[in-house]
Amino acid sequence: MSALFSPLALRDVALRNRVMVSPMQQYMAGDDGLPTAFHSQHYGRQALGGAGVVMTEALAISPEARVTRHDLGLWDDAQAAALAPIAAMIAEAGAVPATQLIHAGRKGSVGRPWEGYAPLTAEDAARGSPPWTTLAPSAVPANPGWHTPRALDEAGVAAVVADYAAAARRAAKAGFRLLEVHAAHGYLLHSFLSPLSNHRNDDWGGDFAGRARLALRVAEAVRDAWPAHLPLSFRLSCVDDQPGGWSLEDSVALARELKARGVDLIDCSSGGLGERTTTRMVRRPEGYQVEYAARIRAEAGVPTAAVGLITTPAFAEAVVAEGRADVVAIGREALSDPHWPLRAARALGADRGFGMWPPSWGWWLEKRARAAQAAEREG
Repeated sequence: MSALFSPLALRDVALRNRVMVSPMQQYMAGDDGLPTAFHSQHYGRQALGGAGVVMTEALAISPEARVTRHDLGLWDDAQAAALAPIAAMIAEAGAVPATQLIHAGRKGSVGRPWEGYAPLTAEDAARGSPPWTTLAPSAVPANPGWHTPRALDEAGVAAVVADYAAAARRAAKAGFRLLEVHAAHGYLLHSFLSPLSNHRNDDWGGDFAGRARLALRVAEAVRDAWPAHLPLSFRLSCVDDQPGGWSLEDSVALARELKARGVDLIDCSSGGLGERTTTRMVRRPEGYQVEYAARIRAEAGVPTAAVGLITTPAFAEAVVAEGRADVVAIGREALSDPHWPLRAARALGADRGFGMWPPSWGWWLEKRARAAQAAEREG
């Protein structure tokens, strides 16, 4: 029996298999943060692919929490209502509908990647895309020449926590069944965690306890707002990969604290605080972040998701079978081949029949099987 295609229960939610389509920004919304026909087509295609979980791209918890002006949002009820059909469509295809909440922090107020991923300027404002004030633990830009963020004061911290909680309630109303908080990749929560970006000496900075305080406060607020029977996940950058930065030992300690606050899954990524000098992706070995998921799973005693260049069914199967992670998240593979989970099931001999396949595909396969059976009887 395939480990990758075995079921998994997280609270009252049953995953039909251990494959999760990872959250990936598409930057195709309008300034209102509402989904468009593109999003219905995109997530419909992913939903029919056979994954156990389909997670949407990150949803901004407030207008200033966006990375770009084209991010999806969940800061008002109209956005939740517009996302509800997408969540329902994912569920109807047999996957768990999931979403992720984000505050971009000091990495916000930029153009889309194909527009240069540069800070918005007065020229952008003249074209109808004005920049906005970004937020961070300290007034330190994410990159040279980027906007200098405003350091959050006590009122600002309280507002961020409240925005996360409100967005969690809207996610539940929209019909999502698994919720993830984005605390990685240099965005606001990660920037509080890392000593590279958090230079504070008050209750929200300094030692590990101070730097972790906001992430844990958000975890508590979201867990209270999110239904108790539904699972909650956190995505972490498990290492900064920078001298003096956040370490894997820090991530293990934080994972223990998150588990104690009702977090059910740690989604294990890395990086995001180094200076960005190019929009190109760096090619790394397959599964280069799996070791983080394995370490946190073993030492913090919490289920983990492994993500990062997991490309082949055999490798994904080994990650789960060897107990290195409970879930395997695929990103670029899902974009290039939305039916990757179905093909992986077939490659692993775990195709349990037509129930995993989209209805039209199942009808076609059943018809072909019946024709083959008839020909065998006649022959």
